[in-house]
Amino acid sequence: MARIVSDRATKTDQVVLLPSSLEDPTKAPPGAYRILIWTACASISAFFAALVIAYIWRSGMASYWQPLRLPRVLWLSTSLILMSSVTLETARRVFRRGLWRIADRLLLATATLGLTFLAAQLVAWRDLFEQGAYLMENPHSAFFYLFTGLHAAHLIGGLIALFVVVFGRKKRRELVDVVAYYWHFLTVLWLVLFGVLRTVS
Repeated sequence: MARIVSDRATKTDQVVLLPSSLEDPTKAPPGAYRILIWTACASISAFFAALVIAYIWRSGMASYWQPLRLPRVLWLSTSLILMSSVTLETARRVFRRGLWRIADRLLLATATLGLTFLAAQLVAWRDLFEQGAYLMENPHSAFFYLFTGLHAAHLIGGLIALFVVVFGRKKRRELVDVVAYYWHFLTVLWLVLFGVLRTVS
């Protein structure tokens, strides 16, 4: 039978084997983390969708809207976050095979790429400052800072979760899966935002 919520509950023809977390109230039941992350991703998606709609609507109004020259470093940012998704997905699959040390190294590589991504975003902000594109003077630049700043804040949350998994005492496959799903979501979100910033000016 296909597993719907959790890999930790195994169902047989006659007996359903329940994990110990159902007997211990201090532990989350199977699938709780996945439901939580799916709910969070849905909420974040709705929030950013509203921002994108507002951005497209505002770009159609000529008043005070000045086109921006997007920093080239954003291409590097995009490459970095794509690479981080690859390393994290590899770590997730390696972890499932029981190779925890290799998985930890890949998770740290993912965190390093994530930090480098954030550094590249700061360089992009500096480039905009040098263009004279400030937060309050141009709605176009204001949306750029809003998109990149909020995405960076959510990525920092992903980095904290990565470090919790790497340095935590007990490593659970469900936690690794959830962190990977969230990180992949942030990667897709950035690709959408970058595409919107490039096409709508």
